[in-house]
Amino acid sequence: MKTCAALALLVGSAAAFAPASTGRASVALNAAEKSEALPMLPAPQNLKGYVGDVGFDPLRISDYFPMDYLREAEIKHGRICMLAWTGFVAVDLGLRIPGLPQEWEGLTSATAHDPLVSYGSLGNLLVWIGMAEMVSWIGVSQMLQGSGRAPGDFGLGVGLLKGKSEEEVNRMKLRELKNGRLAMFAFSGVVTQSVLTGGGGFPYTGERVLEMSTFLN
Repeated sequence: MKTCAALALLVGSAAAFAPASTGRASVALNAAEKSEALPMLPAPQNLKGYVGDVGFDPLRISDYFPMDYLREAEIKHGRICMLAWTGFVAVDLGLRIPGLPQEWEGLTSATAHDPLVSYGSLGNLLVWIGMAEMVSWIGVSQMLQGSGRAPGDFGLGVGLLKGKSEEEVNRMKLRELKNGRLAMFAFSGVVTQSVLTGGGGFPYTGERVLEMSTFLN
């Protein structure tokens, strides 16, 4: 009993002489680790060191999947959507490939799906995309095993980065990320707007928009 009392006194004495600034340091540390994009949440630690990191990961997906894999997926979807938006709008502005069957001339990007599925074009496209995915997975798999490959790097356009500083390279990478993120929203928006306006031409302000505006007013 005396031993227990002595130990309690020692612990109490040690606590009394502990630095008083420890609590404030912890608070400051916690405040410094808040997310830049969502200040009410802690900053996701796995995002640190990646270009474009503003601490935006409210679902904490980076805690469960490798960041290189997530960045690879983000870059790929961004690139696809930049091409997709351009292609979607180009078709509705009248661009056609040579040799297009006459019965497809009146199709828009929104109305082309069903006829092209029936013809088999989208089935062929699925096969080619599947082959591209299988080939690209070799590089992604090696990256996840520590090959040193940067996410999204397929050796294309590397000449544009030659002779540039690390800061300039990171600035260009950030531009691609931001444009890709914007394109993902833009493609979703252009498809929605096209369908809502009846699949008309760009900028998709057809009769249905007038009808909706009349209804809302």
